[in-house]
Formats: sequence, C-alpha cells, structure tokens
Amino acid sequence: MKCLILGGGGFLGSHIAEALLLEGHEVRIFDRPNLVTASLFSGRDNIEWVEGDFTNEEDLGRVVPGCDIIFHLVSTTLPQSSNDNPIYDVDTNLIGTLRLLNIARAESVKRILFISSGGTVYGIPKKVPIAENHPTDPLTSYGITKLAIEKYLKLYKTLYGLNYKVLRVANPYGERQRVNATQGAIAVFLNKALQGTPIQIWGDGSVARDYIYVKDVVDAFLRVMVYEGEHDIFNIGSGISRTLNEVIAAIEEVTGQKITRNYISSRKFDVPVNVLDIALARTELGWRPKTSFFEGIYNTLAWLKSADIQHPS
Repeated sequence: MKCLILGGGGFLGSHIAEALLLEGHEVRIFDRPNLVTASLFSGRDNIEWVEGDFTNEEDLGRVVPGCDIIFHLVSTTLPQSSNDNPIYDVDTNLIGTLRLLNIARAESVKRILFISSGGTVYGIPKKVPIAENHPTDPLTSYGITKLAIEKYLKLYKTLYGLNYKVLRVANPYGERQRVNATQGAIAVFLNKALQGTPIQIWGDGSVARDYIYVKDVVDAFLRVMVYEGEHDIFNIGSGISRTLNEVIAAIEEVTGQKITRNYISSRKFDVPVNVLDIALARTELGWRPKTSFFEGIYNTLAWLKSADIQHPS
C-alpha cells in the first residue's frame, strides 16, 4: 500500500516508516523542513520525503492524493504548552485535522490511523488500569483536542464512510526521542545522567506513568493498519505503572551514574497515576508489548552513546 506519514520525520514516525519499508509498502513522509532524520532514508527505494506545513491546506492537498493509508502523528503542542495557549492548540491541531479529513474524504483514502493520548484523554482515573470505556475528562487542552479529533473521526465515518482507527498511546520511549524536550522522561533523564546534570522533577516524584517502548508501539500500528474488526479505539501501553522516582532509580542502575534530583512544585494538570488496560488490543489485534522496561532503557542508552545520534522532534 501507499502510506502517508504525517510527522514521519519525528521520533515515532521515523520508526513507523522503517517498519513499513521492511514490509514492502511505499512510504511518503510529510514533515517540517530541515529535519535531521531525512538522512536516515537517503538512497532508499519506495520512500518520498515532502516538506510542508500541516496547517497549510495547499500543502496537505499535495501529499494526500494517491495514498491508501494515512498515519496522523502530528501535534503542534505538548500538554503544558496547550494549556498556555489553547486557541493555538485548537487552530493548529483540530482545525488542521478537519482540513485533512475533508481532503482524505475527497481522495477516497482507505483508512486514517490517529495517535491519541492514553496519558491525557482520561484525566484523573476513577479506576486503574484504565480501559477504553473509562470516562474522558482531560485536564489539558492537548487531551481535549485529541479527544475532539477522535469524535470528528467517528463523525466522518458515520457521515461519509471514512475509515479510521485510533491508538491511545501511553508514554512511548526509545531511540531518536528528543533529549532536550519537556516531554519524554526516559530519554531526557538518560541524557542528563550521561552528562552528570541534575534532573528537575515536578512534585515529589510519586507521579506514576505507563511507559511503552517505541518498537512495540510501531507493532501496534502495523497490526491496526490491517485490522478489520468492529473496534475503532485501542489503548497501547505496557499495562504497568512506574513512578518518576522508580524510573530514575532504574536509570541509575543501567548507567551506573548517581543522579541529582531537584524537586519543584507540582503541576495542576499532572494526574497522580496513569496505567492503561491493554486487554482489548491483546484480544482484537493479537498485540502485546514484547520489550521489557529495562531492555528498552538499555536500547535507548546504546543509541544515546552512538556516534550517529539523531534528535528528531
């Protein structure tokens, strides 16, 4: 199939692109200009790299035609930045996606695969682990926008027959994740451990999250790409929660480096615990996470130490 990856030059997108190429699919990557990951695909067959702006309707109109499957991985905000400017969040992410859906409908795209946020759409959990039918009460504009996009995908399926699947992904980590960002704790913390610099933690470090290795997320996308069952939304995570303090302790064990921790005031939008129920993905997709937490950390550490380190968005 001809696959379009919106945000294909980023952390997750570049891994999905590699996996699709290995399976023999044609890949078109759409992303911002001047990303260093472009060099990963130079000289390869069956891949096309198109630079542009997701919020520009003309740019989207250039890349959608001829594609069977669209992987929608683009987000212009993070949870904190979305609350700082919710109007920008809606203008760029939600309105941009509606433009995409209109073009996809006109071009008879077979399926849209959207990455939603298993970490933010549910809000403060009433029960853990969190299943897909849990109430959705996001504490960030980021989560609200992700949820709104899910609803519009369902609307377009109902009105126009535009097929879609949603993966509510927990906290992915692994090779090529940015090490200078405010999101992606494992890569950021590993890099700081190697540099011997302190780690800043919001709150007392008891906030617990579900961490999932990037290649396991890719496997879920490949499976849902061909899934023909009745379900449209799946949680994708490890099914295990770890506190920030536990994550740092694991990184100290792997690196052999003692890490200085600076605890600061907690953030209002940080829920105390988030761990996903992944039973539906197991039964419907035949998917399960294959990479242990420590194996994933070792893989990420090896990448950080490599000479050809990449830092995609």
